[in-house]
Amino acid sequence: MGLARSHVRDLLGREEDWNDGRRHRTPTGDAGLLAELRQEIAQLPSYGYRRACALVNRQRAAQGAPKVNAKRVYRVMAAADLLLPKAPRRRQSARTHEGRVAVSRSDLRWCSDGLEIKCDSGQTVTATFMKDCCDREVMAWRAWEGKGLPGEPVREMLIEAVERRFGSVEAVPADQELEFLSDNGGAYIAADTRALARALGLKPINTPVCSPQSNGMAESFVNTFKRDYLAAQEWPGNVRQLRQRIEEALVFCDTVELRVSDFDRYRHAEPPPTPAPAAIAPAGASLKDVERELIHRTIAELGGNKKRAAERLGISRSHLYKVLARED
Repeated sequence: MGLARSHVRDLLGREEDWNDGRRHRTPTGDAGLLAELRQEIAQLPSYGYRRACALVNRQRAAQGAPKVNAKRVYRVMAAADLLLPKAPRRRQSARTHEGRVAVSRSDLRWCSDGLEIKCDSGQTVTATFMKDCCDREVMAWRAWEGKGLPGEPVREMLIEAVERRFGSVEAVPADQELEFLSDNGGAYIAADTRALARALGLKPINTPVCSPQSNGMAESFVNTFKRDYLAAQEWPGNVRQLRQRIEEALVFCDTVELRVSDFDRYRHAEPPPTPAPAAIAPAGASLKDVERELIHRTIAELGGNKKRAAERLGISRSHLYKVLARED
């Protein structure tokens, strides 16, 4: 019969004098309803048919009149040309996407994402990483205590990743298009981050809204990291120990995938950086001139090594590059 058992049971349970109330009904004219709708939306022209229906039913309920169906309201408003115009279609991305984030060679596309890890003590560790979409190597990372992903760690990570792959920030081939794929987080779409990425020879690409393109490789790494490795550890609630273990695993991992054994290795803390040399400021020099002169002296003393110069001066490498860029 093609009927549901519940419907068959309802049919068998009906009384003999049952009558379908939907039949033999006299249709009500739409003129009165149209007048009610016009009255409700006269001062609210941005209301659609659902809100207009709710307002009419509110007035009818107060008067003890029967409510009106939303489908009928839609039909009446469509006939009277009272419906709102449909929203314009979203502009489609010009970039083609075949559903693959992975690439065939290294240093063609890098991806990045951030994650937060809740500790037993209630503290939170935030981390971010840079990963190659071909060989899956995590080239650089940052981890710190607290919530939120600022732009400074991301920019530091960009510089470290370029230096690790190409030797220096100036070594990226000019004819090579290296994509930097990320989501639309504030740290990634910040003007300073995008400007630094372009200065390093990278092409920043953010995941478009309502697009099949995604940052799935980085997100998959985050999910796997949380599921398979952090869930297997018995953390005592020390946020510094957790952050240290994350850094240890990423540093000493010798494969493209993290293993539980990678969390059992230990690395002694590095010695504190050498204090910055004293700067001799000439009379009348501005603070920016003194800072630039000190940076140039430190770089010269260290043989042009900007990374060690930033560590000695106690500043971030992105700030060092920003100061040097003022001279261009």
